[in-house]
Amino acid sequence: MCMSEEPLSMDIAEDYSDVRKQVIKLCEDFPGEYWRALEGQPPSGSYPTEFIEALTAAGYLAALIPEEYGGAGLPVRGGAVILETINQTGCSASPGHAQMYTMGTILRHGSKEQKEYFLPKIASGELRLQAFGVTEPTSGSDTTQIKTRADRQGADYVINGQKVWTSRAAHSDLMLLLARTTPADQVKKRTHGISTFLIDLKEAQKHGCEIRPIDAMVNHNTTEVFFDNVPVPGDALIGEEGKGFRYILDGLNAERCLTASEAIGNGKYFTNRAVDYANERVVFGRPVGQNQGIQFPIAEAYAQLEAADLMVKKATVLFDSGKECGAEANMARLLSAQAAWNMGEACFSTYGGFAFAREYDIERKWREARLARTAPISPNLILSYIAQHVLGLPRSY
Repeated sequence: MCMSEEPLSMDIAEDYSDVRKQVIKLCEDFPGEYWRALEGQPPSGSYPTEFIEALTAAGYLAALIPEEYGGAGLPVRGGAVILETINQTGCSASPGHAQMYTMGTILRHGSKEQKEYFLPKIASGELRLQAFGVTEPTSGSDTTQIKTRADRQGADYVINGQKVWTSRAAHSDLMLLLARTTPADQVKKRTHGISTFLIDLKEAQKHGCEIRPIDAMVNHNTTEVFFDNVPVPGDALIGEEGKGFRYILDGLNAERCLTASEAIGNGKYFTNRAVDYANERVVFGRPVGQNQGIQFPIAEAYAQLEAADLMVKKATVLFDSGKECGAEANMARLLSAQAAWNMGEACFSTYGGFAFAREYDIERKWREARLARTAPISPNLILSYIAQHVLGLPRSY
């Protein structure tokens, strides 16, 4: 549980108002028609390239990169506001969010040479870092059991294995990859012997790396990635060999905060759409929002969303202050995803049959909100974390 020795202040009002206004203005160029058209494309061609290029040109995807490397140098809270606002407009932040939460691993554990070479290129858009290779078909949420290997070959490595649900790999120049450098049966703790690499995907695809798109419920541009004796230079290693699991954990709190803020954005989108439609739609001679069966679910979901938003703010304040925030980041992720889903359900019910029509965009965002209940982390894992590490209950798995 986060215990701070010094008092911290938290702005409970709407912060970063100028950033919000600028993001909203950018997103106006990418209305629902743009996103619906992408969903009509095959998985390999459905990436919102123009949208990502616009975000990059405006500097939003470099928001968390320090100014000395060409970024804006914003704290995680600033990045959270950007992602929240994108989703609130009806656009989708997920095609670009990984570039934010993978930054921490490089910034905190990368070498001076790695940071000086990669970060300016990522900030400018010359290189795109949108792929995070962690999950595998056989290990699922148990990351310590990954089978992908990085075997030493002189000063370099050779990688063999498979990753799944690696979103945006086909549209990224670089991948942050987790692989075993020491077999699990040769380490004292199962979290040891795992290393983190920054892979040049374009080069890897010339030497045994294959990326296959997955046709999924949500246009998340997700893939399977296969490594067959893929050579990787030694300087692709981030930090020390065998300590990669800890490096990834450092960045997961940022991921929790940032993806939680996206869920808040979705919740606000549903709120605005539900309230507007409930006031405008007239059935039986009166607005449908006059019915308690319509307004009460919206009101209840709104209360849950406001509470979740406060937890997201608390988690980001703690993170940006360098305080321990694992509990808050996980709770923010759990509460925001549930609140957004509840508001999505209320919005869907408010629209009735029209919610099924793609032209209204409700079903598209509804599917997006449902995904957030499962990925990138299962709510059961969050609950087990809270039970064990916050409440002191026995480990459940």
